[in-house]
Amino acid sequence: MCGRTACSLGADNLRRACAYRDRRGQRRQPEWVRAERYRPSYNKGPQSSGPVLLSRRHLQQDADSSERVLMDMRWGLIPSWFKKDDPSKMQFNTSNCRSDTMLKKSSYKGALLKGKRCVVLADGFYEWQQCSGRKQPYFIYFPQTKDAVAEGKEGDEEWRGWRLLTMAGIFDCWEPPAGGEMLYTYTIITVDASKDVSFIHHRMPAILDGDEAIRKWLDFAEVPTQEAVKLIQPTENIVFHPVSTFVNSVRNNAPECLAPIELGAKEVKATPGSKVMLDWLKNSQEGSPQKKENDLPRWTSQFIHSPSPKKTSADILQQWLRKEGEPAVKKRKV
Repeated sequence: MCGRTACSLGADNLRRACAYRDRRGQRRQPEWVRAERYRPSYNKGPQSSGPVLLSRRHLQQDADSSERVLMDMRWGLIPSWFKKDDPSKMQFNTSNCRSDTMLKKSSYKGALLKGKRCVVLADGFYEWQQCSGRKQPYFIYFPQTKDAVAEGKEGDEEWRGWRLLTMAGIFDCWEPPAGGEMLYTYTIITVDASKDVSFIHHRMPAILDGDEAIRKWLDFAEVPTQEAVKLIQPTENIVFHPVSTFVNSVRNNAPECLAPIELGAKEVKATPGSKVMLDWLKNSQEGSPQKKENDLPRWTSQFIHSPSPKKTSADILQQWLRKEGEPAVKKRKV
């Protein structure tokens, strides 16, 4: 399943990280719709808002369906036919949607058949492994290259760094019966977990790996539903590391949520490598008092590059540690 995510990029940087090529092959950045509502977070849960990509044609009927926009939507789908005056009165959880029933359940079927497909953006997602009467959280994300922790050079036009996780979702638009502002909400589609992460949980988000998959999922005018749903498959192209139970409380919103830890100690403590990563996160992310946005590492968009070679989080951390002159951290077995 997917019940918690992180998305720490600021609004402008998120837009740059989502650069893509349109139908004519031109490089574009998706425009924000109501960007002022977006709030970065290291710990997003259902009922909070998060960034999604969708086709501009959903908002503008004469637009090219290959054009993309960014919108902040509430997590937990409220179907357009919901009749009560308060969306919190929904009696069942719609934060996740099983791929095997999404064309059967009324909450999702109507929206999906109308082409209301979106891509949910995140640094990665958290999942909890049940072990020895307790739950151990993990952070799961796309494999990264050494550029993920490299400083961008002044004058770079593209981002060079962390590759955002792109999850398939369905959205809908609900209008209060008494009138008022339209509410946009989404659900994340889930599939059987891939072999690598099945020991953590038996379900995982449906991840769209690469711009071609993203294009087909979003372009509802060119790609019919029955064709698009073929993209909904488990992926092996992910890596993970254990994190502190600090993330268990959704009220905790800090880089410590996704920092790697060592397992096995009676009391879980941050490793030297974790502390280096924390320092980097604190100093490089938007909103940090140490850096202005123009000084942040620029990240190459994952949408206009081939998939990254598979590397573990430990490999990336080793590269960062060597760069900083710190002793290398030993790789964990999980």
